[in-house]
Amino acid sequence: MLHHLSFAVSNLTRSMTFYDQVLGALGYSQVWQKLDGDNPAVGYGVAGGDDLFALKQSHGNISIPGEGFHLAFAAPNRAAVDRFHQLALQNGGRDNGAPGLRPNYGERYYAAFVLDPDGYRLEAVVIG
Repeated sequence: MLHHLSFAVSNLTRSMTFYDQVLGALGYSQVWQKLDGDNPAVGYGVAGGDDLFALKQSHGNISIPGEGFHLAFAAPNRAAVDRFHQLALQNGGRDNGAPGLRPNYGERYYAAFVLDPDGYRLEAVVIG
C-alpha cells in the first residue's frame, strides 16, 4: 500500500549518521542523496532499489507526530533487532523499549523501540 515515507529532520547530517547505522543493521542503505541546493535530502531502501524512507532537512520547526504514530522497519532476524537498538543508543537515539518478545502482539513478535535524535518513534521487528 505505501510507496514511501518521509521525515522532516532538524539536522540532516546528524540524522544521516543515525539512520546509516540503524538501518544498516537491518540490511538497508542510502539509495540516493541530494546534499546541495535548497532542499537537501537522502533516501533509504534496499541497495539497487528505490527509496522506501526519506529524510528531508527542515527549514523551520518540525512537528513530531504524537503518541500512536511510529514507523516499524522489518528486520531479517532477532540479532538485527538487537543491533538496531544498540546502534540507535550509540548514535544519538533514546531507548523506548529494549529488544525482546512482545507476546501481546504475537507469540513470535520480537521487537525493539527507540526514539531517533529528533524524537520520532521507531521500531525494528521480526516475526520468528
